[in-house]
Amino acid sequence: MSSKLLRGTFILTLGTFISKFIGLFYVIPFFDIVGNHGTVLYQYSYVPYTIFISIATAGIPMAVSKFISKYNALDEYAVGRKLFKSGLVLMLISGVVSFLILYFLAPVLAGIIISDDDLISNHEDVITVIRAVSFALIIIPFMSLIRGFFQGHQSMGPTAVSQVVEQIVRILFVLAGAYVVINILDGSVTTAVSVAVFAAFIGGLGGLGVLFWYWFKRKPYLDELLEKDKGTADVSLKDIYKEIILYSIPFILVGIANPVFQFIDQLTFNRAMVSIGLTSMSEDALSILNFQTHKLVIIPVSLATAFSLTLVPSITNSYVNQDTIGFNRQLNQTFQVLLFLTLPAAVGLSLLSEPMYTVFYEHDMLGSEVLRAYAPVGMLFALYSVTAAILQGIDQQKFTILSLLTGILVKLSLNIPLIKLLQTDGAILATALGYGTAILINLFIISKFSSYRYRLVFRRGLLIVIFTAVMFIAAGIMYKILLLFLTPESEFQSIIIVAICALVGAGVYFFLGLKSKLVYFLFGSRVDKLKQKLRLKG
Repeated sequence: MSSKLLRGTFILTLGTFISKFIGLFYVIPFFDIVGNHGTVLYQYSYVPYTIFISIATAGIPMAVSKFISKYNALDEYAVGRKLFKSGLVLMLISGVVSFLILYFLAPVLAGIIISDDDLISNHEDVITVIRAVSFALIIIPFMSLIRGFFQGHQSMGPTAVSQVVEQIVRILFVLAGAYVVINILDGSVTTAVSVAVFAAFIGGLGGLGVLFWYWFKRKPYLDELLEKDKGTADVSLKDIYKEIILYSIPFILVGIANPVFQFIDQLTFNRAMVSIGLTSMSEDALSILNFQTHKLVIIPVSLATAFSLTLVPSITNSYVNQDTIGFNRQLNQTFQVLLFLTLPAAVGLSLLSEPMYTVFYEHDMLGSEVLRAYAPVGMLFALYSVTAAILQGIDQQKFTILSLLTGILVKLSLNIPLIKLLQTDGAILATALGYGTAILINLFIISKFSSYRYRLVFRRGLLIVIFTAVMFIAAGIMYKILLLFLTPESEFQSIIIVAICALVGAGVYFFLGLKSKLVYFLFGSRVDKLKQKLRLKG
């Protein structure tokens, strides 16, 4: 891999990480401003918006990037520019159409979500916030195409910088807007949340401004490339978009999987809870499930998945070149890295659910219990993303459709019965069963079409489970000791509890990994470099 490509990949990964990091921690002040009612309203609008935006943009930057880089390598620069010009018009049209659909669909969605007049929110509240967020759909698809164009020219900076700026502008508008409405204008929670979700449009303008700046700065260079065009390729727009759509579909499916599962909860949770006489707690419980705890669960998932997915290009290369030994080794490494990073994080988050929830939000026993049950499901989120990516790597992405639809069917079939039986835990269990089904299908297809066997992953997985169990016991003992002196009802004391228990757990876990040499098998020379930085011996 060239140094330019490595640098570009690093910049893009760093930009994505910073963007996600900022997008995580704003929930602390936002929750303080709008409370449970505000966060559930936020989710009512943001989950369908996320589905729409995923369908409209997921995979577009990657697909456009792949297409442009392919023809640039052949010195056919005009083909990429042709795609860019027509694509901007198409993305603008699709953005406006998506906006209109969501805007006018808002009353229908509100009617399904709000099933009882005794709920805290009403139909008008939900319609208002959904319509407020829908405006962002006008510009986000347009912006995704520009990012893909730059990436196709091996320029990752515009995408990375625009992502970070978009997120910063959005979060500042979310917090400032909600604060001003509630504390200065003495407005309603619904108005505050409407301003907060409209921030997606404002953030989009910020990101778009960055991309325009890069375009004008680099246009002379891009025009020079056009002058070098061979002009031998005659690719129709129909063929261009056919190739892009086919390439985008797997990314779209992976992108919408989580929002679709959340959307099923959004459409069914309140109805199920009302039917068993729990109307008064229904929306608070849904807010805790779909917003508060979900934000915490995806922390370890994002990090582990990002690391594992960096191995997927080499998996693709080995598969295409029929390098069976290399392919098996890379798959072994991918699955083991995923388990090694995600399992202890999920278990630790479950163990420390009460102080963690207090640190981020407030002391709430329902929130703590939901987080305790939900944290392990994060492993399934990560495993689904990675197995779906591997399916694309072995050119079997069509089965991603089968696995996702089957998982959604399981979730749809079981959600209401399980919620009636177990309340919030029922929704979590239905999600786990749906994702678990999709993952099993993906694993089966990987084995069938690549002849890959999971023996080594199973053996090493057992070792990781044992290490995690030891870590759990060590951190659990420390947690019990700390509870003799500290209380998770206090935010400051919760921070101390989490910090000490996390240090003990991580220390025990990585000590076992080092002594067993497992970390060397998984991370190679990176371990020695880390030890040198930390000035460790042996």
